[in-house]
Amino acid sequence: MTVARPAGPDGLVVVDKAAGWTSHDVVAKSRGLLGTRKVGHAGTLDPDATGVLLLGVGRATKLLRYLSPLGKSYVGEVVLGSETNTLDSSGDVTATHDMAGVTLDQFRAAASTFVGDIEQIPPMVSAVKVGGKRLHELARQGIEVERAPRPVTIERLEVSAGPEPHVFVVDVTCSSGTYIRTLAADIGRALGGGAHLRNLRRTSVGPFTLGEAVPLEQVSPDVVRPMADVVRHLDVVTASAEVAEAVAVGKVLGPDRIDVAGAGPWAVVDTTGHLLAVYERFRGDTVKPSVVVSAR
Repeated sequence: MTVARPAGPDGLVVVDKAAGWTSHDVVAKSRGLLGTRKVGHAGTLDPDATGVLLLGVGRATKLLRYLSPLGKSYVGEVVLGSETNTLDSSGDVTATHDMAGVTLDQFRAAASTFVGDIEQIPPMVSAVKVGGKRLHELARQGIEVERAPRPVTIERLEVSAGPEPHVFVVDVTCSSGTYIRTLAADIGRALGGGAHLRNLRRTSVGPFTLGEAVPLEQVSPDVVRPMADVVRHLDVVTASAEVAEAVAVGKVLGPDRIDVAGAGPWAVVDTTGHLLAVYERFRGDTVKPSVVVSAR
């Protein structure tokens, strides 16, 4: 006789990742801590970086697509005068420059030119694929390839003096897909020399902040947030008991069944606030589910 294993938790964990862990490492460790294989992350964080890493657990792994595109905020230190092959402090120094004369005002002026819609060339140590291979895999083989620039948006870039001369602290809010290490290197070049990044810390992903994050050692089923929390940044629609039954089986709904406005998507919850599905615009006034999770 086969005994069914108890289902693991469903929902969101906001982790404050420590330095030295890859995002994959955090997922692997969390599987054991949470008692389920169904754990995934939204938005890779470099091993040397710390801060907010979002984990989808159980049925919430289906919802990670709505987290990955969210904007992010970071704090890091830009070290003027030296370039590295990884654009951060983990790499080998490839060039040095005398930038002793750069002032805080000059750094701010250079940094301000990167605010708004810009283009970045992904670093060779990134997970971007070129010719079917990830750049970091090619970099480990000593191969460097041409990379097409990608559009990103720097929404906010504040600069303050760092802990030592020629080090400046940047506080950045940006679109998904922005590389802060590339931003640091580009600012260094704009100042007539070079720079690299160190001590990067992600302070938020969309509405999820460090204030609600827990260190990996505290991850347990008790800290898993409800399914509805995963998509709390979406517009919420509350379904009646009758409509909830239709939503649970993924029916296409017309305006006579569900009242939505705008372009969507919408998080559809029952009258108790439990997430049932995420719906998107279909044809005209009708909507259809992109993800159905139902409520237990």
